[in-house]
Amino acid sequence: MADIEMEEDHPRLILHNFLTEDECKELEFIHKSCSTIGYRPNVFSTTLSHLIATNSAHLIIPFLPIRDRLKEKVEETFGCEYELVTEFTGLISWSRGASIGWHSDDNRPYLKQRDFTAVCYLNSYGKDFEGGLFHFQDGEPKTIAPMVGDAVIYTADGRNTHSVDEVTSGERLTLTLWFSRDSSHDEDAKLILLLEENVLHKSNNVPWSLLPLPASDNMYWFSPHQASNQDIGFDIRLGRLHALGFDVYYSRDMNFGSDLSELLMEPMQLARRDQLLDHKFVNVLHSLQIGEYVNLYDEQVAQFYFWEGCKSQAFTNEVQSGKAVRLSRSQSEKITQVGVNRDIMLCVRPVQLGGVFYKISWTAIGIV
Repeated sequence: MADIEMEEDHPRLILHNFLTEDECKELEFIHKSCSTIGYRPNVFSTTLSHLIATNSAHLIIPFLPIRDRLKEKVEETFGCEYELVTEFTGLISWSRGASIGWHSDDNRPYLKQRDFTAVCYLNSYGKDFEGGLFHFQDGEPKTIAPMVGDAVIYTADGRNTHSVDEVTSGERLTLTLWFSRDSSHDEDAKLILLLEENVLHKSNNVPWSLLPLPASDNMYWFSPHQASNQDIGFDIRLGRLHALGFDVYYSRDMNFGSDLSELLMEPMQLARRDQLLDHKFVNVLHSLQIGEYVNLYDEQVAQFYFWEGCKSQAFTNEVQSGKAVRLSRSQSEKITQVGVNRDIMLCVRPVQLGGVFYKISWTAIGIV
């Protein structure tokens, strides 16, 4: 790991190859399986509290050793050993059109508890996305071109005012953490409380299950280019599936008066080209998530095909082993009614399927 020397007036440090490629891929998989609409236009986010709320707390596990390593590095670099707590941990991706101007990370009264920032880059400028360069207003290095595995740590105050250029294509993905000296802002204490509530709810009301429970549909509804009509857009869970080349299939007869949000909560299957996967997923979020470790689930889901870098071959293997069947004509027509195909997607607010349909190209939006 080669580090760039830190300036005294602008305390910051660049850490090359801080994360392994496998660590980056695992976090990328979690984000693309679980993310919701983010805090800025054209931004998507995955927080640890969201993973707990959607019954996916097990996916927090890969974050834990990385958080510890980052906190130790920040404390060592800035001379504050055993003083810090993690205030926030999140995966954040920026799609085409996302940017942010000059700011410091403590630039609001409700952010003053932030003392240090750590940003880990999970994919690379020029390969996975264009634009999205990171700039410091003063000091060196002035500009950072994100590269997979690299990390930058810096003070969250005005000594490290920074900006991010507009992303022009692809999806720029980071793991972002803030650290604080104020223990009342310890993220872990809040997460433990959420976990306790989650466990209590399960023990009292429902059987134990590791299947995902989607959040509110509004959290997955993306309106491109800040559309004036918020009804024009798409559900990002379907978008991710289509970006991977999958279509969704519902075995029950479709009713065009049905609510799309209800359909996304129903059992579904995945199809690619003229083949239908044999396995039924409990909802659209389940279809995006990897099976709960190999010993708990026997299926490989859409994001896992992509994560392993062999999505076409993996799907071919499913067909050859009898886990997929050829789509009938009537089945193909049902897929067309729900989502068209992997290149064109119905873009309508999830209210009534019988309304006006808007069609847009995935590549025009910029997340694929």
